[in-house]
Amino acid sequence: MQAKDLFQLMKAKSSPPVIDVRSGGEFASGHIPGAIHAQTWKILLKMVRLPEDKNAELVVTCEMGPRAQMAQGLLGMYGYRNVSLLEGHMAGWRRSGLPLDK
Repeated sequence: MQAKDLFQLMKAKSSPPVIDVRSGGEFASGHIPGAIHAQTWKILLKMVRLPEDKNAELVVTCEMGPRAQMAQGLLGMYGYRNVSLLEGHMAGWRRSGLPLDK
């Protein structure tokens, strides 16, 4: 999903949940408003609360892409069928000048 498309959905209050798989420090330094912090290893060990509806759309992001891709694969193994990656990831979100929560 494109960052600007996600932001438009957020403004319309109809955005899918955003799963941010970065480290605690990265997340604390700035994240997409409303994002769920769920590090990839916590997804692997099923230590995070994720939406119960496995058909619901989810958007996964990390800083540059690899951790988000791993999380997308794990979520798929756990039955989530509609998981997309944020294009450009957090680096792209920041470059676009979109809002961050801290």
